[in-house]
Amino acid sequence: MKIRRVLVVCTGNTCRSPMAAALLSHLWQQVNPGWDLTVESGGIAALPGLPASADAVEALRRMGLDLSGHRSRVVSAEWLEGADLVLTMTARHKEQVLAMQPSLAGRVFTLGEYAGSGQEVPDPFGGSLETYERTARLLKEMLQSVVERISREATSEDESGHRV
Repeated sequence: MKIRRVLVVCTGNTCRSPMAAALLSHLWQQVNPGWDLTVESGGIAALPGLPASADAVEALRRMGLDLSGHRSRVVSAEWLEGADLVLTMTARHKEQVLAMQPSLAGRVFTLGEYAGSGQEVPDPFGGSLETYERTARLLKEMLQSVVERISREATSEDESGHRV
């Protein structure tokens, strides 16, 4: 299946998932400019409408990306259902997503699982700017593998969606 919509999930949707969504969109357009990929982010326990944390905004600004317009959103079962791929920051987030929408089994992975590292993404909330920058670098590294995997898996299917 050609992935067209990715939802990235964390806890509050003010740090990790918005950084990951912005980075994935950016990396994707560099590699696959003709393939429209919608990347959104949400939080399991988000308070709706909050901006990204100041240090998340600054960490991505230093990478050339603008996160200043982000506003947090709460993950819902209906929103999840429309995603081709759901990437969570931790195994606990994955469990919570699957508890909310069991039909997504096979479409929900931790970012580390999907990237092939198995690593969880630690929450930088309340940490220093350096902590946020370290998280952003980790996300970028993992998301480069995600971009490669999505591209590779799509090209190994024929037009009817069957593996070739």
